[in-house]
Parts: sequence; C-alpha cells; structure tokens
Amino acid sequence: MKLSRPARLGAVATAAASFFVVAASSAPTPGAAGIGDSYFPQLGNGGFDARHYDLGIAYDPGSGRLDGRTTLTARATQHLSSFDLDFQQLRITRVEVNGRRAGFTRHGDEVTITPRDALRKGRNFTVTVTYGGIPKPLGGPIVFGSKYGWMKTGDGVFVGCEPNAASTWFPSSDHPSDKATYDIRIKAPKGLTGVSNGRLVSTYDRGGSTYTHWRESRPMATYLATATIGKFDVRTGRTPGGIPVYVAVDPALKNTNKVDVYGVTAAATDYWSKVFGPYPFEETGAIVDDLPEAGFSLEVQSKPIYSGVRSETTIVHELAHQWFGDSVSVARWKDIWLNEGFATYAQWLWAEHQGTRTAHDSFLAAYNSQSADAAFWKIKVADPQRDTMFADAVYDRGAMTLQMLRERIGDRAFFKLLPTWTRLHRYGNADTSDFIRLAERISGQQLDDLFDTWLFTTGKPSL
Repeated sequence: MKLSRPARLGAVATAAASFFVVAASSAPTPGAAGIGDSYFPQLGNGGFDARHYDLGIAYDPGSGRLDGRTTLTARATQHLSSFDLDFQQLRITRVEVNGRRAGFTRHGDEVTITPRDALRKGRNFTVTVTYGGIPKPLGGPIVFGSKYGWMKTGDGVFVGCEPNAASTWFPSSDHPSDKATYDIRIKAPKGLTGVSNGRLVSTYDRGGSTYTHWRESRPMATYLATATIGKFDVRTGRTPGGIPVYVAVDPALKNTNKVDVYGVTAAATDYWSKVFGPYPFEETGAIVDDLPEAGFSLEVQSKPIYSGVRSETTIVHELAHQWFGDSVSVARWKDIWLNEGFATYAQWLWAEHQGTRTAHDSFLAAYNSQSADAAFWKIKVADPQRDTMFADAVYDRGAMTLQMLRERIGDRAFFKLLPTWTRLHRYGNADTSDFIRLAERISGQQLDDLFDTWLFTTGKPSL
C-alpha cells in the first residue's frame, strides 16, 4: 500500500506520539514504600521481589552493640529510579547498589535508596547496607502486651520478631508476602553459640570469637528469621522418620524444664508429616532460652524459639506452624487465623492422637468456657484488627471453625484438605478466600454459611 503525503505525515506524527507514550510508561519510577497491608501499610516494599539475604552480624553482649552488613539480592518488578527498605533504630554508614555507592534518605522506619543508575525491570540487583547500634525490642499491645524482637538476655540475645520486628536488626522487605532464602553469619564472643534458621554450614573459633554460618535454602518470611545467641547445650540427631534435628537448650533451664524438648520435637515433627504432608524444611528443632519475661514462643522457621518451654502442647503448636504460617504464609496479616487457628487445632489433634481427649471435646471445652457476652466473641476472626491480631479468639475460635468444618464435611474430606492446602501453597502465601474455595472443592459442598458464622460474624454461634 502506498500512502499520500498527508497520510504519511499523519502516520509519522502518530508513531512519534506512540513512542513518547511508550517511553513515558517505561521511565524509571520510585518503588512503593509499602505493600499496603491494612494493619501495617508501610511494611514490605514495592518495585522489587526479594530473592536472597546474606546477613553478617557481630554482637557484643556486654555493650549490647550489633554491627551488621546485609546484602539483599532482589529482582526489579518495574523500572526503578529508587526503592525502599524497612529498617528501624540502627545507624546506616554505607549503602551500595550493584557494588557502587548509592545515596539514601531515612523517613521514620523507611530507608529510600537511590542507585547511580536506574534498575531495569526483570533484572536482578544487589543492595548492601552496612550499619550498627544497639537494637531495642518493640512493645505495645500487639503481642499480648509483651516486648518482642531483639531482646537482650543474661548471656546473649533472644530474637523473635513477629509481626514487624525483623527490621530492628536487619534492613529488609519486612512482610511475609516477600519471602527469600537466607545465609546468616553470626560472630559472638567465644563460648557462646549463635543459632539460626536452616542447616549449620560451619562453626569455628578465631581469636576471642566464635563464628557460625547458617543457611535457610527454603523461602522464608522476614519475621521468622532469628540470630539467637547464648550458652546452649546442643543435641543433634534425626527423628524416627529421618528428619535432621537440632535442639539448643539454655543450661540454666536444666533443672526446671520438665518437658523432653528433643523427644517431643522429633515425635511431633514425624506425626505432623503424616497429617499435614511432608515436612517442608531441611531440619527441625528448637531453641530454648532462659527469658521468662518474653512470655511467648515463636515458630521460627525450622527451629521454633521458646522463652522457656511451659508444656508439650506449646511444642506441638509451634511445630504445626512449620506448615501453617511458615511454609504456607499469610498474604496479609488480617488472615492470621490461618496460622494461629490451625496451630491451636493441631493441639486438639495431638490430644486426640495421644488418646487424652477428642477434638470434639476440646471444641466443647473452649466453646463452653466463654459466656455469650464475653469480649471473646466480639472479635471478627477473619479480620481481628492490628492490636488484637493475637487475641484468644483468633486462636480458639479459629480452631473451632476447623472442628465445625471437619464435622460438616467428614474426616475423609477434612484430612484430605489439610495436606492439599500445604501442598498447593508450599513456600508461598494464601488467604482466607483461598482456603474456603479449596474446602468447597474437596468437599463438594457450599460452605458459605459455616465460614460466615464462625469467621466473619461476631457473637457466640448457637450449636
């Protein structure tokens, strides 16, 4: 086809306009400061996908000082002129992007980094942050009123960071929707042990220091990372099913801790592997520290951390989280019942397995313990709000929901549902609507009324 001169000029003008539209749309822009979680809008970061963290930290228990160097490998999901990291409290001394010095500014808990050259969409890049200072734990109503995060102990530090304290000790995209693999290298005074996630790569003494290198090769949410340091009696081995075990217990608890942490950890890991699907990580275990004022335990990936073990059910609860919370993580924090309701229900399943009480009777005990006008029933489990995201209702009413589901669809469908859920979302993220759809697909039933009653409605349901 041959165009007339006016038509040719029009075509040139159209092409030029199209070029400028495309050029404008691909121009580098800043990444978002947060992913928009309704509970923590500034957590996580837009414009990139975290792939791997290499953390190097040196801790002095005497002064409480932490010196760190974190290298994050990420993939740009847009053309980036700048991007943010979540980082609290500590002083930054240097930032490099792809090995070149980069500019940065700080606004509250956000660090905005501007590389010398724009980062192209779809390409990997590295950002290295050097920093130091004295980390402080976070407080407030979120975690039962307890302090949490980087917590100083008599001989070291106890590190449990759910939901938003990982960024008190390393710069990160601090939201469970942005998982990555990890290498964590810990330098501590000789005689102390640094315990972290995954498998132990190496440990050695040099001068007056002990160096340990841990590697978590499975994707992990930031809040599940730990670098707990102290004096520990360490026992290693394998579960009867062949899964490697690493258990570190503070020797100060030797005469007060009445629970066989190693034995229960091994037995529960193997049992949940039958009920929930294959164990998702390379190693199981526990870190038991002498810090009663912490008042909580946490499902640190591959080896839960306990501020003293209070009961066997605490261990089975935290180990159930390895499937529900660690491998399958929430897409947004409002779906926290997918972690806590499932782990609480696991306690009921453990009692059933042990022959001490059926899950149905555990349900009735929990249901009958709360009067109809109790504050317990005023929490909407599917969206409990930030400051009450760890309220008892999220745990117990979440577990009640699962028992009601089991009794509605029957054991055959229910015990097919659990391992299917962990297989479909292994190492990923999911939300409540994903679980409801899967339950309906496996059961062949419409379940809106059940979930509306138990998850989305306040008040004590009638039985």
